[in-house]
Amino acid sequence: MALTVHDVDRFEASRPRLEAIAYRLLGSASEAEDAVQETFLRWQAADVGLIEVPEAWLTKVLTNLCLNQLASARARREAYVGQWLPEPLLAGDPMLGPADTAEQRDSVSYAVLTLLERLSPNERAVYVLREAFDYPHREIAEILDITEAASQQLAHRARKHISDGKARVEVDQAAARRIVDEFLAAATSGRTEPLVRLLTQDAVSIGDGGGKVPARTKAFEGALAVATFMRGLFKPGKAKRALVGGSPGIHVTTVNGDPAVVAVLDGRVVGVMCLEITAEGIAAFRNQVNPDKLGRMTRRWAAAEHGEPLFKAF
Repeated sequence: MALTVHDVDRFEASRPRLEAIAYRLLGSASEAEDAVQETFLRWQAADVGLIEVPEAWLTKVLTNLCLNQLASARARREAYVGQWLPEPLLAGDPMLGPADTAEQRDSVSYAVLTLLERLSPNERAVYVLREAFDYPHREIAEILDITEAASQQLAHRARKHISDGKARVEVDQAAARRIVDEFLAAATSGRTEPLVRLLTQDAVSIGDGGGKVPARTKAFEGALAVATFMRGLFKPGKAKRALVGGSPGIHVTTVNGDPAVVAVLDGRVVGVMCLEITAEGIAAFRNQVNPDKLGRMTRRWAAAEHGEPLFKAF
């Protein structure tokens, strides 16, 4: 049955929410867009006049499409070259979804999106729908075809996994920005000691090059190892400039709600370093340099207002 203009408008009104759910579930903006488009095709093929609550129907279809994709994604990520990290999103991107509560903001942070990879598909779905979108367990149970008690149990397990992975108290945004500035000053000083003082003892640095850009397959672990890597990363060199194609401009901005260092070359985002900053120091660097995961960032960057770079890398 052909959709009326009203039917299309109803779907389009739900698109931002659907994309925000899919992004949290899949950790990929491009895959989220594909899942939402497939949901539209299902909407187009359905007898929408018989659908009593379109929002619930669309959410159920989308969530189950994402669950199927997550099941196959595990196998794909086992064959992924190096470390897998989510696709970062620039502040203001509508795909980040609601940010009215601490739970909503936390659910889309780069650290939590990475931790979500540890959950089973159903745990991930319950966590996203409950924490980020405040769905009651009764509705979640209907979406996933499980009992309400099972939904509550999955939510409890998911929250425990996430809280175990984020044991430290984070700092406010103003303090975080100061720490980022201190980090960049230390990283470009050519000395390791100032960097070590800014890190937690068990700090880690993870890079995702996706086999497209050189990135270490194992994380750097421990303050000294991470500081040594960061000192070398910001050290000027012809080989680095040749690899990237020039000297990227370094900016500090907000990505997935957290402070981040963004490298931009000729208007193209070539790297995003997301910092996990806690009261004890910088606990993690998650570095996305896979060009396949930076396309949306580049488009959003081109459309956003931003100042001159702080300095040129390399």
